[in-house]
Amino acid sequence: MAKICVLLCFILLAASGFANVSGSETKGKKVGIYELKKGDLSVKFTNWGATIISLVFPDKNGKLADVVLGYDTIKEYTNDTSYIGAIVGRVANRIGGAQFTLNGTHYKLVANEGKNILHGGLIGFSDVVWKVQKYQNEGVAPHIVFTYHSADGEEGFPGDLLVTVSYTLLGDKQLSVKMKAKALNKPTPVNLAQHTYWNLGGHNCGDVLSQYIKIFASQITLVDSHLIPTGKFASVKGTPYDFLKPKAVGSRINKLASGYDINYVLDGGAGNKLKPAAVVYDKKSGRVLELSTNAPGLQFYTSNSLKDVKGKGGFVYEPHAALCLETQGFPDAVNHPNFPSTIVNPKKPYKHNMLFKFSTKAPYAS
Repeated sequence: MAKICVLLCFILLAASGFANVSGSETKGKKVGIYELKKGDLSVKFTNWGATIISLVFPDKNGKLADVVLGYDTIKEYTNDTSYIGAIVGRVANRIGGAQFTLNGTHYKLVANEGKNILHGGLIGFSDVVWKVQKYQNEGVAPHIVFTYHSADGEEGFPGDLLVTVSYTLLGDKQLSVKMKAKALNKPTPVNLAQHTYWNLGGHNCGDVLSQYIKIFASQITLVDSHLIPTGKFASVKGTPYDFLKPKAVGSRINKLASGYDINYVLDGGAGNKLKPAAVVYDKKSGRVLELSTNAPGLQFYTSNSLKDVKGKGGFVYEPHAALCLETQGFPDAVNHPNFPSTIVNPKKPYKHNMLFKFSTKAPYAS
């Protein structure tokens, strides 16, 4: 049944650019659309960037809506510059100066944001075709597994890396995301992130400034004017970054230059067990997103750079049209010995888990 569904997707969407992607990086590789459905939760993916392209679930009145930003065609995803819905890596976020030294060897990376590197470089994991290793849209845990072999020297990073991302629907409206990476021959930094843009009112409902968020973090990593960490930490208490108690996203956003784009140091640290990271609540629709993770950090980003981006159904996305909740290792960790290490070696694989729980049960009074 799963194979039939994929074949139908290729046939129905070929005319709109959803079947094959032209260009040297994707020559001869097919790109498909894959759906997982369990109860009244439906999620669609593409193997271009292992990307979430839609997530639909009902509001408090039973009305369905797609709560993630995206595009109508795969061609638009291949031209995207905002990492919408994609897995980003080999190293998510920024590395200052696009360089680092590891075990005495200096590595110069491919800069793509001034002198720095962002989300893996000019051609990161969001801009490649992933292999669909498994796809099962039936049973108690529908799932899809994407894999990608990142070559030694890709964007300047050392060593071959085998990356796996698994998306699984669990229980009542839950989405599990498990990211794994294995260094095949050399130590290398790895920091993967899931870069979906969320708007619980619906992707086409406007901005998220009235939606409430709680972030389980007492500190942030301070950054310079180029958003590169200084290596220092700061308490969120008494600042616009304090979401230890739920507040509207836009309640203090005017005190910032353009919006939120900062790494939170999650309470509880790193480890194998999941811990709460954030809760988002849209009072109007009643929709709730609860996120837990085993990662030490969370990049909270209010889509500040989106401007006149034509999305699904022709709707135009503007700044603050959504928020990103990117659980991660700390940015530029490879250049800060006091940050949790992001170095992976053949004997030490990378494991990063996320669990999204969706509901219409108010998590707190707003």
